[in-house]
Amino acid sequence: MCLLAFQLQSHPKYKLVLMANRDEAYRRPTAPADFWSDYPNVLAGRDLEQMGTWLGVNTEGKVAALTNYRDFTRPETGKRSRGHIVSSYLQSDLSAQSFMEQLHTNRDDYAGCNVLAGSAEEMFYYSNIEQSIQHITHGTHGLSNALLDTPWPKVDKTKALLAEYLEQTTTIDPDVLFAMMQRAERFPTEQLPDTGVGEDLESLLSSIFIASKDYGTRCTTVLSIDCDDHVEFEERIYEKGLFTTAQKFSFHIEKPTYS
Repeated sequence: MCLLAFQLQSHPKYKLVLMANRDEAYRRPTAPADFWSDYPNVLAGRDLEQMGTWLGVNTEGKVAALTNYRDFTRPETGKRSRGHIVSSYLQSDLSAQSFMEQLHTNRDDYAGCNVLAGSAEEMFYYSNIEQSIQHITHGTHGLSNALLDTPWPKVDKTKALLAEYLEQTTTIDPDVLFAMMQRAERFPTEQLPDTGVGEDLESLLSSIFIASKDYGTRCTTVLSIDCDDHVEFEERIYEKGLFTTAQKFSFHIEKPTYS
């Protein structure tokens, strides 16, 4: 996943609202979001190449998400798939903080990445680039392929869109959030980071929604957890920029969430 924005503990009705785009090569096999047959309490899409995931929730209220850290001037290291980080947290009995401490210990097992883990009550962030565990403050945050809240244009734009909408609405309309994540306009070259991919590719990757010949936004997910611990999870899948299918799930968190 390459872009997400979320608001934590800042709305009268919702403890957590999150919207995310997963950008990936079109050829990489992926299963749509569902409850996993091998871990029935985990709801997530699944990368069928490595059997991990980029974003998920479980029936006990644990939430986790992952993005890669993009810097082609750095050597690529790590022998384990980063998608296993999210699935491991959702399957574990560890608190988010304990899990992040364990991840920090094993940080060299993975190529550069950003991880969010926690619940609608409390979230933590860790990057094996920065190598520090951060307790996330209440409010609106954004994450792409740099550190949390790095002011890339599409991160700032997505955060602003979400914050403005949630300030004005009592009950969210997922269609509005999906529309935010489908914005395909690119940002001016002078505003873009230099991650070592070249100016043309940097421009392609600057949009919120990405579509190209071989790579782009594969799915968008909207997740909300309200103050009654009711979870709404909806995923829309795209094929080369065109909508194909959708999955929607609703459930109530079964027991007090982890913190």
